[in-house]
Amino acid sequence: MNFFHRRSIRLKHYDYSQQGVYFVTICTQYRQCLWGEIKQDQVLLNHLGSISLQCWLEIPEHFPSVELDVFVIMPNHLHGILWIKESLNQEEKYNQFQKVVKGSIPSIVRSFKGAVTSKINQICQQKGTSLIWQRNYYEKVIKDEEMLNNVREYILNNPRNWEKDSEYSSSKNIIFDLPF
Repeated sequence: MNFFHRRSIRLKHYDYSQQGVYFVTICTQYRQCLWGEIKQDQVLLNHLGSISLQCWLEIPEHFPSVELDVFVIMPNHLHGILWIKESLNQEEKYNQFQKVVKGSIPSIVRSFKGAVTSKINQICQQKGTSLIWQRNYYEKVIKDEEMLNNVREYILNNPRNWEKDSEYSSSKNIIFDLPF
């Protein structure tokens, strides 16, 4: 049989459940502007955007070792910094190939996407999976204070730079090319 194998964008052999600081970007499917709009350099969230915000703020309730840092919900994507304050012990980390490790960045993102999708499906009275999220997400391990400050500045300035952002046009299918 001929199987299609997707190339992972994760760092090979990197433990995404270990203590550290992570920058994530999560995009809507087809870059649809589902969460609101930008007016006068300010994000104006609609009802669906408020659901996304609520679910993002609830992450530490579901993952007690995680703290939120700076984040912004844009019309068609979210940028955020997540701190994993404590690594899991080895027994909790053990998992089989291609399975998500509890408390890892992939499990946090999957849980967030699932919660948003579930709440939106309830409102829209849909069953099954709706096409809200782009498959996968972008992540970067923040390695030092300078990089952390650059990422924070990038996130905070994102609404002001919306028209220059590669995600501005919902028809573009672009991989993020960030300046850090």
